Amino acid sequence: MTTSIHSEAPSARREGLTLGVIVATTTWLWVSIVDAIAGDPFRTFAAFGGIAAFTIGHYALNLVYGVVLVSAIRGTRREPTLMMAVIFGFIMVEFAFAFVATVFSNLGLGDLAWIRLFVGSLIGAAVAVAVLSRHYPLVDRVREAK
Repeated sequence: MTTSIHSEAPSARREGLTLGVIVATTTWLWVSIVDAIAGDPFRTFAAFGGIAAFTIGHYALNLVYGVVLVSAIRGTRREPTLMMAVIFGFIMVEFAFAFVATVFSNLGLGDLAWIRLFVGSLIGAAVAVAVLSRHYPLVDRVREAK
């Protein structure tokens, strides 16, 4: 019996890249909107080297983030306790964004750095969880990991 390529589950890499693009686009738009509402379009992008540099770096990091996250979530099928590492990693990423927001609030982005960067990362995390929840039983995997 032959299996159609369309009936197979997508590869972790392809699924992760898709997740990365979704998260990157969402957070890119968030930063753009906050900058525009603040009356200083693309200020955050300028602080990170300009629109092109920010966009390339932002998407590259999110693509890696998506692939790693999907691979880890898939790994929880074989090793449920890996879910605790995923949760810990998620928390550490958010701490890193809090640190980056603090640094950039002092390097020209002001108090809005928290809204631009930290809230943007929380929105990205929420989008990632929402997308992953559509394909994986995340709550069940957390229960299994205990």
